[in-house]
Amino acid sequence: MARTSAGILLYRRREGVLEVLLVHPGGPFFGKKDLGNWSIPKGEIDPTDPGYEHTARREFLEEVGHPVPAGRLIDLGWIRQKSGKTVYAWAVEGDIDPATMNSNFIEFEWPPFSGRIKRFPEVDQWVYYGPEEARLHIKETQSPLLDRLDAALSVGPEASGREGPVASEASPPPATPGLDPTEQAPR
Repeated sequence: MARTSAGILLYRRREGVLEVLLVHPGGPFFGKKDLGNWSIPKGEIDPTDPGYEHTARREFLEEVGHPVPAGRLIDLGWIRQKSGKTVYAWAVEGDIDPATMNSNFIEFEWPPFSGRIKRFPEVDQWVYYGPEEARLHIKETQSPLLDRLDAALSVGPEASGREGPVASEASPPPATPGLDPTEQAPR
């Protein structure tokens, strides 16, 4: 069965330029990988979570070390990653200093078959990127989230009619044959 995650795309404006916070996965698998390997702070749905927004907020805290800033959430809908994982996302404006960010840790056997358990940060870097750099660094399947944020901010909440999380908390993405969720318009 495909997994489901939820996350928060934090954005800020600096000297008139929109910047988004992306995180780099920690551990030995991604240490030397850069372009196309960054992500929004996100994580898997826990069956005990009361909703996807709750998961997104919990994962942001775990991966950034700060609660989600207060403010209106912008529903960015969902995307499907190459692994088949569905990711629901919201955006919120805020400005957290990356020097104050920290991540939870994960443990697993490393090197493989060594019998030794090692501890790694789930996230090892936090960077705000402008539009061009963000598109180079973010996972290709997550780039539609950047497009949806741009569209939502150019239209504004009054014109878009979106007032916050409506990311179908209880409903999965449509199973329409041939539907490419990466092309889905923002809700």
